[in-house]
Amino acid sequence: MRCEDDLPLLPDLAAIGFADEPAAAVVLQRLRSEIDAIDDQLAALLNRRAEMAQRIGALKSGAPAYRPERESEILRRVSRNSDLLSGERVAAVFREIISACRSLEETIRVAYLGPAGTFSEQAVHKHFGRAVEALAVASVDEAFRSGESGATQFTVVPVENSTEGVVGRTLDLLVSTPLRICAEIELRVQQNLLSRMENLKAITRVYSHSQSLAQCNGWLAQNLPAAERIAVVSNAEAARFASAQDGAAAIAGEAAAERYGLATLARSIEDAANNTTRFLVLGNLDPAPTGADRTSLVMSAENRPGAVHALLTPLAENGVSMTRIESRPAPARAALWEYVFFIDVEGHQKDAPVARALAALRRKAPFLKILGSYPSAPC
Repeated sequence: MRCEDDLPLLPDLAAIGFADEPAAAVVLQRLRSEIDAIDDQLAALLNRRAEMAQRIGALKSGAPAYRPERESEILRRVSRNSDLLSGERVAAVFREIISACRSLEETIRVAYLGPAGTFSEQAVHKHFGRAVEALAVASVDEAFRSGESGATQFTVVPVENSTEGVVGRTLDLLVSTPLRICAEIELRVQQNLLSRMENLKAITRVYSHSQSLAQCNGWLAQNLPAAERIAVVSNAEAARFASAQDGAAAIAGEAAAERYGLATLARSIEDAANNTTRFLVLGNLDPAPTGADRTSLVMSAENRPGAVHALLTPLAENGVSMTRIESRPAPARAALWEYVFFIDVEGHQKDAPVARALAALRRKAPFLKILGSYPSAPC
């Protein structure tokens, strides 16, 4: 709702600078009334959207409520249609709207590497919103098993960090799992020093996951050089230890501070300002192309000179851009010193250039597995 008669009041309000309190109160009340009217319209539109979601759910005849390609397209569109609010903030609002409407169609269960309060849990809520059942599990292996057994429809696992590199166990399990990558999540990781102590001088030991300790190595060396660094299974576990011990601190996110009642002694202590962790969403979906997609695959190469180069040639010949390549030791049944190669390329496997490249790779590679084609991470 746009009330043209009220718009000129904004300069008048600035001019009086609230010096004329009765006039200012009148202006504020009129503006607040306009906001109330807009809020009522928004609420009505949200109910209308929820009604549409229910009708769509009835027409799907049992098809999954979560469609990553559709949700990605919505978030990209609304993020572009914002002037005052950043695209990221607009996307965050709409993600929760989508989550609430999706829950009217189906209850979504998602496994993640726990315990509660970890960055993995943050990734789940960033991607799926709050209207899901998030199940914390003790290990990456258990997260995979949860999805494979059908205990959860989806699994969220970390795959790489911009500072510390890949999560090897996730890559190893991708080789054999029947689950497919159906989405990715990029989470800006802000590491904080949490404790029940009042200042840094009281800290004698710091708990955190080994990757988080490494990501904050420079800050720790400068600010807590004498403190013992103790690696634990998760940042949430580190926060639990810090909440129960004198002289202890944890490196973790804000969710862990909230959950365990810890004070934040220092914020954003990661050495790299753009520290980001990439997560994969695994399930039994094959998202349709969106025009902004990524395809992940794993393959082996023959043990001869130039074999890897030969395998990459079809990508170049078909104009397919490779965004990542990572080697890992082949599964235990393979010969010693044999490797497999994890590759990400731009585009969907149904896109003609990617399809041609994959067809050529199948003819050349001793082993090739398409891990999934999925929308590139939105805001």
